[in-house]
Amino acid sequence: MIQLHCTQKLFAKLPANDNGRLPNTRARPLAANDAGDSLLNGWHANLLTLQRRQCVLFVHDATRFPVLLTCLTKPDFAELDYHFQDGLMNILLRSGANQAQLDAAARALTPLQCDTVCNRSVQGTLNYMKRDMEYMLWYDGASIIDVSPYAISVWLADRPCGVKGSRDFVWPIKAMLALLDQPIAR
Repeated sequence: MIQLHCTQKLFAKLPANDNGRLPNTRARPLAANDAGDSLLNGWHANLLTLQRRQCVLFVHDATRFPVLLTCLTKPDFAELDYHFQDGLMNILLRSGANQAQLDAAARALTPLQCDTVCNRSVQGTLNYMKRDMEYMLWYDGASIIDVSPYAISVWLADRPCGVKGSRDFVWPIKAMLALLDQPIAR
C-alpha cells in the first residue's frame, strides 16, 4: 500500500471510500502480497491551480521526488491511482533510471491509500516547487497546457531540497534512484 497524505483541498475532490482507497479501475490491482508497506510508501500531494487548470503535485517524503499531473478534470480524480502510476514511471524514465530501477518501481507500485495527515517539512517542499513552477511558466511565457508535466517534474527533481532536521540537502533524482537500487527484502 502506498500512503498518500493529501491536503484538505485535494482530499475533498477525491472519491475515496471510508478506508481512503480510490476506485481502482485502470491502476495496478492490489495483489495478496501487496498488503504491507511498499518501497515507494509515503507521499504528500497538493491540489494546485495553475493558469486556471487543476493540477496535482506529489512529493515523495524521503526523497522529495516530484510527480506533476496537469489539466485534471473530475473523472481524472477517480483515476488518480492510474495517473500517478503512469506519471511516476514516465518521470523515472526521463530521469535516467535504468531497467532494474524501473522494474523495482513497477514492483513497488500499489494502490494509493489517502488521508489528510501532513508533514510540514514536505508541505514546505510542495510550496517551493509550486512557486518555482509558477515562476517558470511566467518567465517563459508558457502555457500549462503546452508544457510536458514529465519535463517539469524532472526539472523540479534536478535541484537540491532541504529537509527539516538535516543539514544536508537531498537531490530528488539521486535519492529516488538510490532508493530503487536497494535490495528487495523478502
